[in-house]
Amino acid sequence: MKIRTAASRQEGKRKEGKKGSGMIAQDSLATSFLCVAVLFGLLTGCQTAQKETETYGGGHRKVEAPPAKEVKQAMDTVKSRADKDMAAVLAEFEDLKPKPLISLSAEEARTQPTHADAVAALLQQRKKSTAPMPIGKTKNQTIPGPGGAIPIRVYTPEGKGPFPVIVYFHGGGWVIATIDTYDSSARALAKATNAIVVSVEYRKAPEHKFPAAHEDAYAAYRWVLRNADSFEGDPSMVAVAGESAGGNLAAAVCLMARARGELLPVYQALIYPIAGYDFNTSSYRENANAKPLDRPMMAWFFEKYLREPADGKHPWIDLVNARDVSGLPPATIITADIDPLRSEGKRYAERLLEAGVPVSYRNFKGVTHEFFGMGAVVGDAKKAVRLVANGMNWSFDDPVFSRDDDRVERSGRNVQIEPLQD
Repeated sequence: MKIRTAASRQEGKRKEGKKGSGMIAQDSLATSFLCVAVLFGLLTGCQTAQKETETYGGGHRKVEAPPAKEVKQAMDTVKSRADKDMAAVLAEFEDLKPKPLISLSAEEARTQPTHADAVAALLQQRKKSTAPMPIGKTKNQTIPGPGGAIPIRVYTPEGKGPFPVIVYFHGGGWVIATIDTYDSSARALAKATNAIVVSVEYRKAPEHKFPAAHEDAYAAYRWVLRNADSFEGDPSMVAVAGESAGGNLAAAVCLMARARGELLPVYQALIYPIAGYDFNTSSYRENANAKPLDRPMMAWFFEKYLREPADGKHPWIDLVNARDVSGLPPATIITADIDPLRSEGKRYAERLLEAGVPVSYRNFKGVTHEFFGMGAVVGDAKKAVRLVANGMNWSFDDPVFSRDDDRVERSGRNVQIEPLQD
């Protein structure tokens, strides 16, 4: 608008002489000040203050990205603590230049580079194949859910069934990521256990608040119990597994099944699960600025998924403080040392052990959140998959819970309960 006005007055200059010239000078000065102000705003980043992200109750709040220098320092610190394999992945992830999630809306966050992208980039750099781990076959389909159709992907191993079944829930804080992002984890589990893996694409926040993802997870588990034989699965041998938010969903499905009188899973594998709503645990303090997951990101995830902060104390979220965890399926619980969720994962293992539930627990040193599906480049990921497979295969051979039982009961008195191993 200013430019057009100035142009018209330049035409007037030829007609009005000095008077018009003075008006042009004033306009030019104002325009110059405006341009300087806009340029200053761009340089200082004041435009980021206008960005918003979703928060509790369906509201929005202003967000601003942390200084790039602080982000780099945090990443450098994590790389110095990580082992060689993990550090290489972190370096590739850094090179992909992801924006800090806490400065984004959920929709923007879903477009950012992922840990799976970093692994693929590292494989390409090393001139290795990025092809998925071979598996017998995969099939995408949808199943009925409480909020509409739920997409699933069924991974079937080589051979002839019926096979045991693992219902798997991917991570992403109930907000980001998909079954594609965690494809490598599902394939690794199917290969190591010789079981069918059903990966579930539950509803995400903030479009779908708590308990939408939990109800989808439970609906998927119930569907598998009733339909496993239609895809070469054994309905009497159904376990659950998940990573991060998916680990929380897997644990919650066990609680929900017990409370609702459903047959319990024969086993639960909880990989660095979200198991609490306490941002002041020792691992939250130690890894407040860790990568790829830190304390501000966890707060960002919670405000997207929970309807209000009070939901954080619901037993499906705050597993470590659930009133009763007795009679639940045997578990393998895995944590990563460089992860704010480490303390609550270990505490949930302790709670299960105190209640008499067989648990195998291990904390992996030198790795971060999200390492489990990185077996192509991270040695400890392969070890973690084998640990889960050992527990799963034991449960498939000698299940604590069986569909043949007259009632759902715990029958594992002769199962050795292992002390926690860090």
